[in-house]
Amino acid sequence: MKIIVAALAGLLGAGLLSVSAHAAELVLYTSQPNEDAQATVDGFIAANPDIKVDWVRDGTPKIMAKLESEIQAGNPVADVLLIADMVTLERLKEAGKLMAYKSPEAVNYDAALYDADGYYYSTKLITTGIVYNTAASMKPTSWQDLTKPEAKGLVVMPSPLASGAALIHAQTLAGVGSLGWDFYKSLAGNGAVAAGGNGQVLKSVASGEKAYGMVVDYMPIREKAKGAPLEFVFPKEGVSAVTEPVAILSTTKHADAAKKFVDYALSVKGQEGFLKLGYIPARNGMTLPAGFPPRDSIKVLPLNAAVALKNSDQDLKTFSSFYGSK
Repeated sequence: MKIIVAALAGLLGAGLLSVSAHAAELVLYTSQPNEDAQATVDGFIAANPDIKVDWVRDGTPKIMAKLESEIQAGNPVADVLLIADMVTLERLKEAGKLMAYKSPEAVNYDAALYDADGYYYSTKLITTGIVYNTAASMKPTSWQDLTKPEAKGLVVMPSPLASGAALIHAQTLAGVGSLGWDFYKSLAGNGAVAAGGNGQVLKSVASGEKAYGMVVDYMPIREKAKGAPLEFVFPKEGVSAVTEPVAILSTTKHADAAKKFVDYALSVKGQEGFLKLGYIPARNGMTLPAGFPPRDSIKVLPLNAAVALKNSDQDLKTFSSFYGSK
């Protein structure tokens, strides 16, 4: 027995045998769809088999409400966030709720896609453009086309009151000199409707109830591949984008595992996972999913997250002045 114990001690000392009583734990809060969230976690575990991951999925507003409730109770559960937009994470950063981490993978990303201090990093580009029914008389190429007489009463968009991506989209277009809030005022005057989220817009245009809509890219591109009578356009002025950034909570009890998750999400392997799910990877040099045009043909319009956060309440009031508060 002494010989066996001594042999084991020697192996341990030489680093040839390791013993772990428990796998590391990591809790992810995410707004990804369930299947996407599971695929992301599966990919991370495959690359980090020693880390056990639990995840919770809901829409960003509900995830944030849950997190804020836990923070107020002094017991935040999440270690890592992977949620819709940089504006939400900018709010957490300013409140001191995020941990700064300078990921070595950041060199492969445009500086506009991550926080300079390392508090959050974009993982994908989910753009908003124009979807139209193939039976529509006009084939739009510009945002301004939606204000033409041919589109009168035929345009639908998600409401910023119901969709964070829709608010970011409105704020982004409002910052374009040739569009601005006057564009949204003109749309309202042309009978455009703002209600619900992206799913409702897609259903309305696919059914022919409306001819044109503003919607996130992957939805109509996926449905077109399944045979839906839809086309998606990246307007010539450019598109807005939510980037589903990843961030670490300042209260994490598993900082090393959380850093590995950030690095994985930004790595080629992690980005390939998002690509397989049908999203535009945020990392430079990646290919795009089937049905998308070349990356360099997609003009992504800039948005300053800190400025957008500061102006959010006023921007919602401005939008509501055109479309109502429902």
